[in-house]
Amino acid sequence: MAEEKTLSSQLVYDGRAVKLRVDTVQMPNGRETTREIVEHANCVAIIAIDANDNVLLVKQFRKSVEKELLEIPAGGIDPEEDPVAAVRRELQEETGYLPRKVERLGGFYSTPGYCTEYLYLYLATDLVPSPLHAEDTGSIRLSRVPISQISSLITSGSICDAKSIAGLLIFLESRKGR
Repeated sequence: MAEEKTLSSQLVYDGRAVKLRVDTVQMPNGRETTREIVEHANCVAIIAIDANDNVLLVKQFRKSVEKELLEIPAGGIDPEEDPVAAVRRELQEETGYLPRKVERLGGFYSTPGYCTEYLYLYLATDLVPSPLHAEDTGSIRLSRVPISQISSLITSGSICDAKSIAGLLIFLESRKGR
């Protein structure tokens, strides 16, 4: 395996949600270059299915792309928090439902070309109403979509963020084996 050796690392930004560092690395061929790395905490991404076989999606404005996106619920894992506890909290905050059953489906890196973030993917079912309000979730709107429509929403571009596409495709594939 060809690895890059880190020669030095400099933190250039330390924000609330992300840190940015610039690493000087030596490539396998001996050449030196730099890598800009965004450090972001790990997160959970949630496929929430209601009793009527609808996927609970959220619509929210994303400033970075200046659009409202249709996404699966997701969010950060607090320090010392178990990922399953984060699933329960995030789902309550974003959808107003608490899952009685949580099952790990897998996980993936969001953008490994420059970011450290890893997303733990979970399936949440047996949902019961249980609102939990957070200060940054007031503008999130809930959307229920039949499972049968998910593939067409992905191919049409209506669902266009990587975590939602990856998570939903993993979920749809996992259903084939059941």
